[in-house]
Amino acid sequence: MNKAVAEFIGTFTLVLFGCGSAVIAGDVVGVLGISFAFGLALIAMAYGIGPLSGCHINPAVSLGVLIAGRMSPADFVSYVIAQCLGGIAGAGVLYLIVSGKLAGHDLAASGLGQNGWGAGYLGEYSMVSAFVFEVIATFLFLVAILGSTQEGGPNLLAGLAIGLTLVVIHIVGIQVTGVSVNPARSLGPAVFVGGQALAQLWLFLVAPCIGAAVAGVAFRTRLLTADA
Repeated sequence: MNKAVAEFIGTFTLVLFGCGSAVIAGDVVGVLGISFAFGLALIAMAYGIGPLSGCHINPAVSLGVLIAGRMSPADFVSYVIAQCLGGIAGAGVLYLIVSGKLAGHDLAASGLGQNGWGAGYLGEYSMVSAFVFEVIATFLFLVAILGSTQEGGPNLLAGLAIGLTLVVIHIVGIQVTGVSVNPARSLGPAVFVGGQALAQLWLFLVAPCIGAAVAGVAFRTRLLTADA
């Protein structure tokens, strides 16, 4: 239960501050600011809840860790439930905050930092581009996570390395998909925004899980382990 609570809090924090940076301060801080908001939120949680739960705060990460043989199926289920609830709660609190803006917040026009692709969405990339980016970015994200936390890895610096990897992924990918690499991060805003965000949610559930699964297999088969 303690691990699940930690994962809920961590995912809540990532969505609230990551998506919040885009919705509330995006015009001020730009792509770099949003990218660092996601990365720094992850770093903070890595050192805050990492000793308890490992700070997955992402169902795709938990899937990769499960496939790599580093967690039990029971923990996996509880983690994913907590992460999804945390993502929804984070988006809900963000919606509550922006709804209090005196000039109003047009949810349909301004959204909540939801992911997407196609006409009218940021760089207007195709579904194929979005899918390829999310698979590859999540794979590389999991390589950084599983590699830096493996036995013999730089464990004390793992949180910093993982957070900075997320920053780089956002710098490159915000214009493509808004960057998911995390089904819970995509689920939260989509629940409140609805419409196209919900219609396109499938890609941000499937693609990150594919990338994470491939990385998990690479570590389970010892292809990328330090003692291979």
